[in-house]
Amino acid sequence: MLMRTDPFRELDRLTQQLMGTSGTWSRPSPMPMDAYREGDEYVIALDLPGVSTDAIDIDVERNMLTVKAERRPVTKGDTVQMELSERPLGVFSRQLMLADTLDTEHIKADYDAGVLTLRIPIAERAKPRKIAIGRDSTQKQISG
Repeated sequence: MLMRTDPFRELDRLTQQLMGTSGTWSRPSPMPMDAYREGDEYVIALDLPGVSTDAIDIDVERNMLTVKAERRPVTKGDTVQMELSERPLGVFSRQLMLADTLDTEHIKADYDAGVLTLRIPIAERAKPRKIAIGRDSTQKQISG
């Protein structure tokens, strides 16, 4: 048997269940994320522990990136009596407006150890470049 040592954690969990704060498709819960630039890529890392890859949906429409995921309950046998259930279930979602300087046609997604990592290349047109200064061949020489 599992002993519960923090009655306030259990109260918080019950409050979340009663208030309906677990995510649904119409009102998904947010997922924690980090976003940073690494070289010529923009990286977004989203925490999705316990979510299978077939329950993750990634869409880009124009410059709006949407990530939705669903953590489903694990099927238990008839002889299992749940003692404690704190891991949130339901739908999680995050929407990000991406800058025009990102190449949304070449987004790469990897999922490892419960972290979904999206790598978005910086568009070539957004990278710094040198501008050469040419000589103006139309200048007339002034004689004195």
